[in-house]
Amino acid sequence: MYRAVTYHMLRQNITPANSEAVAQELSRLDLRVVFNGDKQRVILNGQDVNQEIRTPAVNESVSQVSAIPAVRRMLVKIQRQSAENQNVVLEGRDIGTVVFPAAELKFFMIADVRIRAQRRQHELEARGIYQNLETIEQDLIERDKVDSSRSLSPLKPATDAIELDTSKMTIDDQVAVIVNQAKQLNAKEEGPLMAEEEKKDIDRKSVV
Repeated sequence: MYRAVTYHMLRQNITPANSEAVAQELSRLDLRVVFNGDKQRVILNGQDVNQEIRTPAVNESVSQVSAIPAVRRMLVKIQRQSAENQNVVLEGRDIGTVVFPAAELKFFMIADVRIRAQRRQHELEARGIYQNLETIEQDLIERDKVDSSRSLSPLKPATDAIELDTSKMTIDDQVAVIVNQAKQLNAKEEGPLMAEEEKKDIDRKSVV
């Protein structure tokens, strides 16, 4: 969602570093997250911008925009509203520490920066965007540095998050680990209830 705000500011020729101008422009944004089956879409002023928000230009400016307090306040509210009355899977640099600190299951996913750069390069190339690998890697390093050192909602693992190094994992491998952890958590939560139901069933049979 921070990418969507950044994308909008760039389209309006608003300098991301100009926090006052960015804050004033926020009232013109209608920003929503919608779920269509297992797909999450970011809708900006009625337009699906999932593809547009993942460009080099947005990558270069998103950390500046995401550090602006007014932006963070607005987006945290929207993110929390998106999860009302439903189970959701969300990703973000402060999801587990600020937006949903009470989330039942949290992962802090890391990977070697060169591998991350290669993944980003492949993602861009799939959309016909070509960028030097070293440039992408440096952009990632700089964004990590900025996001980790900001005073408001810094990038850091939640104390109860599971750290997952995905450097040598495929997407399917990552999904398998996460789903397995979710199943284990669900089993723990249902365990006492299931045991109680089984006890009631035994009692009913005894009465019969």
